[in-house]
Amino acid sequence: MPIWTLTPHLLALRYVWKISRNTSATKTNLLLQVSGHGQRGTGEAAPNVRYNETPELLQQQFEGLQATGLAQVETLAELDALLAEQPVAHALSFALEAALVQWLAARAGQPVWQWLGVPPPAGKVPTAFSLPIMAPGAVAEFLREQDAARFQLLKIKVNQAEGLALLSEVARALPGHALLVDGNEAWPDADSVLQFLEQTAALPGLRLHLLEQPLPAALADDYRYLRPRSAVPLVADESVTDTADFAEIARQFHGVNVKLMKAGGFRRGIELLRRTRAHSLLPMLGCMVETSVGIAAALQISALADVHDLDGFLIVKDEPFKIVTEAAGQLSLRE
Repeated sequence: MPIWTLTPHLLALRYVWKISRNTSATKTNLLLQVSGHGQRGTGEAAPNVRYNETPELLQQQFEGLQATGLAQVETLAELDALLAEQPVAHALSFALEAALVQWLAARAGQPVWQWLGVPPPAGKVPTAFSLPIMAPGAVAEFLREQDAARFQLLKIKVNQAEGLALLSEVARALPGHALLVDGNEAWPDADSVLQFLEQTAALPGLRLHLLEQPLPAALADDYRYLRPRSAVPLVADESVTDTADFAEIARQFHGVNVKLMKAGGFRRGIELLRRTRAHSLLPMLGCMVETSVGIAAALQISALADVHDLDGFLIVKDEPFKIVTEAAGQLSLRE
C-alpha cells in the first residue's frame, strides 16, 4: 500500500503580496507526497481564501481521508471514488491528484505530460511577472530591483482607487511594455470599468494587453455589456467555476485563466483549457503563490495554453525545492 503524507510549509515572501482583497507577507502551503513501489509523487496545495480554504481546513480534510481509506488508493479511479464520498477543497484535491499522477507516471517510466496524454512542454516557457498593489511612488524602484523588464508580459494587480496611478508609473518606467491588468473583482459595474479603460488609453507609454476579471463574477449582465465595448480583451478567472457554461463565458470574456489549484486537478485543468480553445477563447495558464512544486506541475500541461502566468514561485523568498529555473523571463524544469 502507498504511504500518503501532508506537510505544511510556512513560506516567507520576497515582498508584501497585496491584491484587491487581501495582503500577506507569508503563505502556508502544504506538500503532499505518496510513496511506494520504489517511487514517489509530490503535489502542492496552496489554499485560496477566496474560496474559504485554509491550511487548517486542508489538514483536517486530509486526516479525514486517511481515516476513510486513502492508504488503499493506488489509481485515479480509486481517488475519484474516495473524493466523491468525501469531497475536499480544490487545492487539496489538486495536490492529491498531482502526487498520484506523478507517482503513476514514474511507475510507468513516463514523464507526467506523456502519461496525461498532452503535448510536451516547451524547453523554455515564457511567463508573465506580477506586481502586487503598492504605492505608486514605489513602482519604479520595485521594477528595477526585480529586473522586471526581462519578462515579456507584466501582470499588474490593481484596485479601483489606485489602479490608474499605478499603471501610469509602470508606463513611465517601462514605456510600451505589454501589461496584463488584474482587477481581482475590484470594480463595481461595467461603466466604471469602461471609464477606467478610457483613462488608461490616455496614459502615454501604456500598452494594455489584457484585462483580467475586473468585476465580481456574479455580475454576468455587466460582463455581457462590457465585452463588446471593451477595447482590451477580457480574461475570466473567478467567473470560471465547476459549473461554468462556456457558451456563456464566451459571451462575457475573450479568454480564460485556468489555475490547477482552482480546477482541483490535472484532468479538470486540461478539460478547461481544451474547452476554452474550443470556444475560440484565449487559453491562459495561471497559478497562485506556489513553490516550484506547483509550478512544475503546471508546466507539464503548459503546451495547452497560449499565455502563461506561472511566476508564483518567484514571489517566495528562498524557495525551498528549486525544481523550476527562470532565466530571461522563461521557465525550465530542472533536469
